[in-house]
Amino acid sequence: MNIYVGNLAYSVTEDQLRSAFSEFGSVDSVNVITDKFTGQSKGFGFVEMADNSEADAAMKALNDTALGGRNMKVNQAKPREARPPRNGGGGSRW
Repeated sequence: MNIYVGNLAYSVTEDQLRSAFSEFGSVDSVNVITDKFTGQSKGFGFVEMADNSEADAAMKALNDTALGGRNMKVNQAKPREARPPRNGGGGSRW
């Protein structure tokens, strides 16, 4: 199950997030989303857990609990929606 973790403190690392979730079962992957230019955390991430019952337990236990000084918002991630292609831009209007 893919789990969304929001309202993360910018200082929270993937290792800290993995440690918090691994108390409830096996964690397959952790990804803290960062700005591609600055490398700073955007304040949210995703945790993948194979066992749905372990993932449910982690979501219930960790939602609205503090990590790094901020209360996390934890719930099941929604599937990514297809995004329309972007125009190349930069060309002349005429």
